[in-house]
Amino acid sequence: MDITCFKWIRQPKSYHIDGNKVEIVTAPHTDLWQRTYYHFQNDNAPVLQMETDEKFFSFIVKTEFSESHHRFDQCGIVMYLDSENWLKGSIEYENEDFQHLGSVVTNGGYSDWATTAISAAIKSMWYRFSRREDDYCIECSEDGVNFSQMRICHMVKGNDKIQFGIYACSPENSSFKAVFTDMNFTECQWKAHDGQQPD
Repeated sequence: MDITCFKWIRQPKSYHIDGNKVEIVTAPHTDLWQRTYYHFQNDNAPVLQMETDEKFFSFIVKTEFSESHHRFDQCGIVMYLDSENWLKGSIEYENEDFQHLGSVVTNGGYSDWATTAISAAIKSMWYRFSRREDDYCIECSEDGVNFSQMRICHMVKGNDKIQFGIYACSPENSSFKAVFTDMNFTECQWKAHDGQQPD
């Protein structure tokens, strides 16, 4: 991918871009979250995105986060439309035993969070973000070859031109370096549904 097509939303104080490799050093108290459960809003994570009106595509990226060490340290893929409409997929550090592999979908200013526990020893993950018109799929892979579905969702404001890319943040008093490589923009790898037909 041509990384020069990507633009910052909230540029981090410390980052480095070299070819197709992006390094982001997170700042403390940065996050993306809207209202649900915690009742607070945090909309200050750095996001690096490109824009497209392509209705069918997949975006693939490898993340490495060997330095993550504090609760909620995270990095992954994102589609940030505006402060109240976005989605993200990532691994969030919890403690020395486990992390949360999960996704957040925010429609109309309310976030949800779907997770599964994985070993804290995992320090890299591939993500594949796919679009089929205004529906989206997030997948993950430990080897970049075999992907597993994390989430299928609908985005209310995701039917026209969108922005998508990568993000990293540290919601609590922490900082770590997130590394993104092997970014690729391909034809849609999320195949059309071949089961029950629409009503």
